[in-house]
Amino acid sequence: MQEFEKLGVFYLGKEYDLAARKLQESLVLYDSRDLVTHGVCVGMTGSGKTGLCLSLIEEAAIDGVPVIAIDPKGDIGNLLLTFPNLAPGDFRPWIDEDEARRAGMSADEFATGEAKKWRDGLQAWGEDGARIARLKAAADFTIYTPGSRAGVPISILSSFAAPKGAARDDAEALAERAGSTATSVLSLAGIEAAPRSREQTLLATVFASAWRDGTDLDLPALIQLVQKPSFQKVGIVDLESFFPSKDRFELAMKLNGLLASPGFEQWLEGEALDPSTLLYSAQGRPRVAVFSIAHLGDAERMFFVALLLNQMVAWMRAQSGTSSLRAIVYMDEILGYFPPVATPPSKAPLMTLLKQGRAFGIGVLLATQNPVDLDYKGLANIGTWFLGRLQTERDKARMLDGLEGASSGSLDRAEADRILSALDKRVFLLHNVHADGPIVFQTRWTLSYLRGPLSRDQIRTLTAARPSAAAGASPAAAPAAAVPSQAAAAPRSSKPASSERPVVPPGIDQFFVPAKSAAAEYTPVVLGSAKVGFSDPKNGIDETRDVLYAAPIFDGPVPVDWAGASSLEVSASSLQRSPAADARLGPVPSPALQPKNYVLWQKSFVQWLAQNETLELLRHRDLKLTSKPGESERDFRIRVKDANRAERDAAVDAVRKKYAAKQAQLTERLRRSEAAITREQEQASQAKIQTAVSVGATILGAFLGRKSFSTSTLGRATTAARGVSRSMKESEDIKRADADAGAMRDQIKALDDQIQAETQQIAARYDADAPLDRVTLTPKRGQVTVQFVALGWVPDGEQGA
Repeated sequence: MQEFEKLGVFYLGKEYDLAARKLQESLVLYDSRDLVTHGVCVGMTGSGKTGLCLSLIEEAAIDGVPVIAIDPKGDIGNLLLTFPNLAPGDFRPWIDEDEARRAGMSADEFATGEAKKWRDGLQAWGEDGARIARLKAAADFTIYTPGSRAGVPISILSSFAAPKGAARDDAEALAERAGSTATSVLSLAGIEAAPRSREQTLLATVFASAWRDGTDLDLPALIQLVQKPSFQKVGIVDLESFFPSKDRFELAMKLNGLLASPGFEQWLEGEALDPSTLLYSAQGRPRVAVFSIAHLGDAERMFFVALLLNQMVAWMRAQSGTSSLRAIVYMDEILGYFPPVATPPSKAPLMTLLKQGRAFGIGVLLATQNPVDLDYKGLANIGTWFLGRLQTERDKARMLDGLEGASSGSLDRAEADRILSALDKRVFLLHNVHADGPIVFQTRWTLSYLRGPLSRDQIRTLTAARPSAAAGASPAAAPAAAVPSQAAAAPRSSKPASSERPVVPPGIDQFFVPAKSAAAEYTPVVLGSAKVGFSDPKNGIDETRDVLYAAPIFDGPVPVDWAGASSLEVSASSLQRSPAADARLGPVPSPALQPKNYVLWQKSFVQWLAQNETLELLRHRDLKLTSKPGESERDFRIRVKDANRAERDAAVDAVRKKYAAKQAQLTERLRRSEAAITREQEQASQAKIQTAVSVGATILGAFLGRKSFSTSTLGRATTAARGVSRSMKESEDIKRADADAGAMRDQIKALDDQIQAETQQIAARYDADAPLDRVTLTPKRGQVTVQFVALGWVPDGEQGA
């Protein structure tokens, strides 16, 4: 197994020696959790910026991390060009035939060359077709084209829907989203309206007012509310004084022009702009959702990007906190969307993601050619900087200013300046606040085929075979057995319905289910409303459910049997005391006109609920996680994946921490052994020189013809002999030091292998989809509280759930 396949790390490339212009063997492995403090990639055209960012997205997909990628140029769709077989025929439909002609080749020859180029390139970086296959199997890749049917269309209607749950109760978040959405709509309609302008304030107030009431909006409803808002004051100023009706009508007409414009219906069809389904499939499989917006005009792009980012903010705030990377939001070419001075609609939600995303495991990655495009206040929240070749000295100076501010004085500006001036293509300076210091590296070969921007026809080809997204799995809390609908169970009387209300004895309450038509026909039923509680301290469950059932009424010996009741989709609070204006009511069976029967039916209602009302939940035994009431199996599996990743990261950290001291000890011993080798080699070299000098002097004395061995000559000979002995000893010392160093290297490798084996065991434990247990809860004694059992009237055709 390759070293870069470690858990929770992204393989980005190898270190690069700028002085020697030479690639090193040291891998650059980026801890995925470092991206929760966000990243920025800056480099001129041709610097390799797109390849680096696509490599990072590929690594995220392999690790099971979903990605939202906003693509203004059309390059990011290359992520779908993955060919595990690396065959020329796979490349042939995607080559640039003009480029082939310029190269003097036929299209087939050029495709063969591209296949070989990619095969050789991957092999040089330790990759192959098997890793491409692993990428394809790890996630779903989809290209969405808002406002177009070229790719998968996306509907913007959900972006006007009221926030749910806690997001609606957060006044600041609601106001921020309303303001940004208002600015986006005005921008799309070609209305220049700065924040806090009259038009923007009116639309923001309309959105906020509707959303606080839980009302979903669409463009027609928005146009109507502009003309006749549900409020009479804006702030403390009367509505007519703030924005007269005549001016509001003109604004409504401009918005109506947007609605009536040719092709606008394409914005309203397709999959919902809902991050929960964009990030994960119906089966809980992670997605890489590429939003190609190259075909849109500037105003349309801004409109869509702001809506998408607002949806991401709302989804983020509904998640639980985590220290692991849960999802990535990537935007290529940030020009105009995050400027240092202006405040386009995209800026506020993007700033929110940068400030708050860390707590929820949302990593933001921004890419640009020009540093002038970036708001440096926002970049203070970014912890990872990828800096490639820059266009001008001015760009380099601005980039160094921002990096110096973000590094809190720890950056050596002169050294960083020198490095940036010497960068080659695909070579980047990586400054990560979580690492010991900056490094220079060359990016690895991408698994995806980088053929350049995709045309609409090519996007259409890539997405043609994709099935439409299915809705999420049904909730785990659905009742165990379906109940027959009222339409099937209710007896039909031979007596005709009448517009006159029947006379009902005192003591019998009547409630009418709201009808869609003023001329509805009502069938009499017995309505039962109750609160049903479920508790399980072991699994942390304490849930109360409001239920409303309608049971048919018969004239036989068993007038009401709750086993034939159906659950109504309306709430008890929405029931009415009177029927619709032109309604007709069916005859009431005689048992329903006897007040004492309702006491008996209430007792049987309680018994029936206690036996038949259930709460079904899912349980992950190892993680001790239980699904929430109403949570679908898909959503619970996604939550399990997030918890799995967090526990996996913690387990890997524990393994690394367990062996850190021993690793440091062995590394230090190896350093000392290598230092000893160097020292012994130097001593041996000096001894050899001294020995050679002594031997040479002795030989020279003899050569000069002395007749007898003098004392000095004898001394030199003795010294030479000792030098030879010392040289032999030094050689033995070098061999022993070499052996010690080799033993240290063997121990370090054995320890690394042990760490690798333990982390792979962790991978096997957390990568597997463990089976889920089903937990069925029934109400305990005292957990069924009946609110009423009464005579009810249900419009025909609208009775059962």
